[in-house]
Amino acid sequence: MNTETIFFKPSDWVPNNPHLPVLLYRGLFADGGPTDFESRFAANGWTGIWTNGVFDYQHYHSGAHEVLGIALGSAKLLIGGPGGRALEVAAGDCLVLPAGTGHQNLGCTSDFQVIGAYPKGQHADIQTTAASSEMLAKISSVSLPHTDPVQGSSGFLIEKWR
Repeated sequence: MNTETIFFKPSDWVPNNPHLPVLLYRGLFADGGPTDFESRFAANGWTGIWTNGVFDYQHYHSGAHEVLGIALGSAKLLIGGPGGRALEVAAGDCLVLPAGTGHQNLGCTSDFQVIGAYPKGQHADIQTTAASSEMLAKISSVSLPHTDPVQGSSGFLIEKWR
């Protein structure tokens, strides 16, 4: 498994996160086996688990960190707002987006499927406009997860976000 941290400054109207980097895990399931992100996220205490894709418009969440596990297919995702970075992701990859981080699907395979979740007690709102000063304060105060969604109590997230 390869891991990467990416910091994003504010981009146009997207605030991104002033303190936490995006975490990118590549090839979590390199053996080609089933990419069962759902059970992994649940076992590590992440909740509100859903299966879908990524919206084709730029948006962010002010009240939650979000994990995106790529279960099937591949996509080009624009992370970090209009001036962010286009990332190619494929089945077995996983992204953890800190609250405030912009994300958008720029194009994907027809079978593209994402499993998403949030730390316990956090709920995603969908923001498509500039953050007010109150919203910026909310983004900065979203509590850190107790566990890494993939690796549990001693994972990449714990190392990079603490």
